Amino acid sequence: MRVALFLGCTVPVRAQNYERSARSVAARLGIDLVDIEGLGCCGYPVKGVSSRATSWMAARSLALAERAGLDEIVALCSACSATLAEARHELEDGPTRAAAAAVLSGLGLEYRGTARVRHFARFLFEEVGPTRLAAQMQRSLDRLRVAVHYGCHYLKPSRVLRGADEPEAPHSLEELVRATGAVVVRHPGELACCGGGVLAVREAAALAMARAKLDRVKAAEAHAIVSVCPFCSVMYEGNQRKIEKEVGAPYDLPVLYLTQLIGLGMGMDEADLGFKQNRVKPTRVLEALG
Repeated sequence: MRVALFLGCTVPVRAQNYERSARSVAARLGIDLVDIEGLGCCGYPVKGVSSRATSWMAARSLALAERAGLDEIVALCSACSATLAEARHELEDGPTRAAAAAVLSGLGLEYRGTARVRHFARFLFEEVGPTRLAAQMQRSLDRLRVAVHYGCHYLKPSRVLRGADEPEAPHSLEELVRATGAVVVRHPGELACCGGGVLAVREAAALAMARAKLDRVKAAEAHAIVSVCPFCSVMYEGNQRKIEKEVGAPYDLPVLYLTQLIGLGMGMDEADLGFKQNRVKPTRVLEALG
């Protein structure tokens, strides 16, 4: 399988361990993640100012993938995958597509609408599947208890992601985690937002939302949180020390990317999974595995 890889803005700067583990897992599964020269921002940061500009930025990335002869583009970031997928849906509208075509023509590009968009986790679930993934496991993770965090953008906009998870009762990430042998720990508020959406304007509120999730996961006695979004990981991992200072007690709760968990089960070396770049060192995870 050969697909275009969309890294976006956050992953190359704040989640190199996510990229490294995703490339390692993809290689083991025979998935060729192709880097397309010139891919930039998905457009999400400017959506609140100009939805039209967002669709143009997304159309440019889709057109670059199509020009490279690829009919699939996968993103590691949930916001990026949702933004690209929604833009692709909006570009089915005649006037919107015509406006985008005019902008792209000035860049020497043409959007044909042939490239599909999926989150990498969704791609794994639908194209590889839990059964095949389970067959790749070389290390038992059955003593590892993890809390799955879906986040907002992995599930929405549901009107665009038709046929995927039911947004109020998702299952795909849990099935992928169970395929590794790890135990999925249930906890209240599993579908709650990480708080990242309001971090720039209401930091206290954002940290309170992240703290509530950390409290619930800790109470459920999970060894780690499993995430598929770099910014969700920023909230739960990058801000964990700051929240600990407010609480006055340590959480010591590692946040693993799904691809890191899968790589562990595949028996990959920790270096190939970028564990040294995890801000909360996964000591508890490795101890649980013996």
